[in-house]
Amino acid sequence: MSKIRFRADTTNSFFGNFLYAQVLPEENFLVRLKNEVPWERFTQGMLSVYKGGGEYGPTPYAPDKILRMLLVPYLFNISEREAENVVRFNLLAKYFVGLGVDELPPDNSTLTVFKDRLLKAQGQKAWESLFTKIIIFAKRKGIVFGKLQIIDSTHTTADVNLAQDNKRQKKEDKPPRDKEAAFKTKGKKEAFTDSGKKVMVKDTIYGFKAHTSLNQKTQIITSLKVTSAKEDDGKQFCTLVEKDERLGIINTKQTDRTKQNIYTADKAYDDGNNHEYLTEKNLVSAIILKETRTKKKDPHKEPWLAMMASPAYQESIPKRKQIEKKFGEEKKHHGFAKARYLGLRKYAIQAYLTAIVVNLKRIMLLTSLENQVCLAKIP
Repeated sequence: MSKIRFRADTTNSFFGNFLYAQVLPEENFLVRLKNEVPWERFTQGMLSVYKGGGEYGPTPYAPDKILRMLLVPYLFNISEREAENVVRFNLLAKYFVGLGVDELPPDNSTLTVFKDRLLKAQGQKAWESLFTKIIIFAKRKGIVFGKLQIIDSTHTTADVNLAQDNKRQKKEDKPPRDKEAAFKTKGKKEAFTDSGKKVMVKDTIYGFKAHTSLNQKTQIITSLKVTSAKEDDGKQFCTLVEKDERLGIINTKQTDRTKQNIYTADKAYDDGNNHEYLTEKNLVSAIILKETRTKKKDPHKEPWLAMMASPAYQESIPKRKQIEKKFGEEKKHHGFAKARYLGLRKYAIQAYLTAIVVNLKRIMLLTSLENQVCLAKIP
């Protein structure tokens, strides 16, 4: 068997680690991220996308370098084309990717080919697997997950100019620019006419959704599922719980109700099947109840009223909105408000890489020396 070989670099020369050691602080976020995460182990399964598994053909970049290069646009909230210049001139970014000071970074076309080949060979499983490995990495770093999980979804607007797209479809009889994006009406919102009059209009989104489970204690995203924007939130609930269970985030064997994991979500998840599923799994439901359950005039509402009065419900509901802060972080600082690519499968790449970035930020914070000192001072 031939030896797997990758493009040579200068990280072990004067222009590599020696020079970086003189100017880059060890406690810097990107330095820690490069040094503490086992990137090579995480990307071994990606070798299959290389011709001959990297044993013959054009000498490729190592997959761990390509992955870190792919993360740069998400870390800096820039495009993949802009990332090439950032890595070229920013020493911290160049060190994070794994290049010597005198080396040029992989270009945008290299990243595109890598993503397309990986998507064709493994679908979104490759990205979900990487996301899962990051969660396991967090546990091995000593991070302890709490009892409460928060589930919600956030939308990402499709990379489509609707006015131009509609015009093109009508005049040129062409299909939509993004065939898998969909419309969803969230309700109504205030708007103003040309004359300045305030009116209520439909609050419509066009694009995709990332259905998310967040651990309240750690603020780490533990599971994820992507759909078009039109899909019902409540129907994704059980899938997210199942993913949390497979990762060992929750304990479904616990029979002591005071120690059982709790799930909270907004009224969109108030479905009998979801409540029943949690009960069957030895989990506590703190999903916000609709008034149709609690204000009906019959004795069947008593269990729901008891649920609302329970400590688990009362303590969990105020914490539910914390997931909205996480969504805000993803959108404001990591470009998750708008889709980077077309199609649901490529949107999955964006969703997983965004979640990976915010999780890595959180893991580095929770395991930083400064944070450990602060925690030690808490009585």
